[in-house]
Amino acid sequence: MTNFLDSETEEMLSLISYCSFTDPQESPSLQDLKRLKLIQLLSIIKTLIRPLDDQVLSPLFIMLSSNLFRPLPPPIHSAVSVLLDDDDLISNPTPSWPHLQIVYDIFLRIVSRTSVESLRIYIDHAFLLSLLTLFQSEDQRERDNLKNVFHRIYSKLTFYRPFMRKTMHDVFLHYVFETDQRHPGIGELLEIWGTIINGFSVPLKEEHKFFLNRVLVPLHKPKGMQVYHRQLTYCVSQFVQKEPELGEVVIRGILKYWPITNCQKEVLFIGELEELVETVDPQLYKELALPLCTKITKCLNSWNSQVAERALYVWNNEQFWKMLSQAMEEVFPVLVEGMEKNLQGHWSKSVKELTENVKGMLEALAPFLYSKCLLQLEIQEASERIEEMRRKEIWEKIENAAM
Repeated sequence: MTNFLDSETEEMLSLISYCSFTDPQESPSLQDLKRLKLIQLLSIIKTLIRPLDDQVLSPLFIMLSSNLFRPLPPPIHSAVSVLLDDDDLISNPTPSWPHLQIVYDIFLRIVSRTSVESLRIYIDHAFLLSLLTLFQSEDQRERDNLKNVFHRIYSKLTFYRPFMRKTMHDVFLHYVFETDQRHPGIGELLEIWGTIINGFSVPLKEEHKFFLNRVLVPLHKPKGMQVYHRQLTYCVSQFVQKEPELGEVVIRGILKYWPITNCQKEVLFIGELEELVETVDPQLYKELALPLCTKITKCLNSWNSQVAERALYVWNNEQFWKMLSQAMEEVFPVLVEGMEKNLQGHWSKSVKELTENVKGMLEALAPFLYSKCLLQLEIQEASERIEEMRRKEIWEKIENAAM
């Protein structure tokens, strides 16, 4: 039995030695041979009963590092990433992926079955930073595998968790505030964070609230955030579900970073606000009603029909009506003005029809208040017309005097 184990170890060391040398320019035949040897190595690791010792682990981690930690090609996408129909980033395939995929499979198995004490010898801060850099790969397949490995390390090596969270913080902040906003791996890092946040206990620690306020909320700012909006929304919703009063921080942050000319982002933001209103602490409704309804009204007046329709659809949500009922005197004038503006001048027939429906619901809710606001609006418009006529008269007098 000892001889068998020795021969098995020798075979593994031989395979590891061969696969430790990387050459991007090597011929296709040599690449195929390397892939076969990696498959052999993976097969042996799968069938091993005993844990690997330092005699194998040391060269094995050297082999993993030499294959994974490589210079990445410069990004080929502009600051706003190209999107597919399902909002997945179009990948730039890595030529060496056929053997990199096996390297990731080996890595994941090693992390899963090796003891924490042994892993600690080979996985240090520098190693983790090198892994984090690989999230900039434009190959979606690599980022998916990397996400699994990185999260497995986070789960198993608990003493590295604060460091790993901090380094991911730094990546997010650098992306938002210091780069030209190109980082393909933000979505995958947010997916890791989604599972981390899910495990937070209540009440939340201050450092975790800080992460929500100073990192997750500003991630709404970049132009290309559509690519990772789904993952970002999940992370944010986890926080608000755990402590509903945090919804105010998120809602005000979204309003702060509201896009001016990006209609796609506006539609996404309206949807996110609608979800947040369903989970936020109802005691905050009165305070949030005016800024929220003001923004929604501005959106339903948008000349982009998709934005306008999406903003009108939020009034199908019962929670929005509950929020409105908390501050009717403040919010109704804004809504009435928005309704009448659409009915008088919006180009889209469907937007006008939806506006009629919402107007009907508002009149049914508070007919006297709607009439009162409509009268005030008419008085305001008449006053503005008079002021405009007065300005014209003044300019005409100035022009005549100049002649």
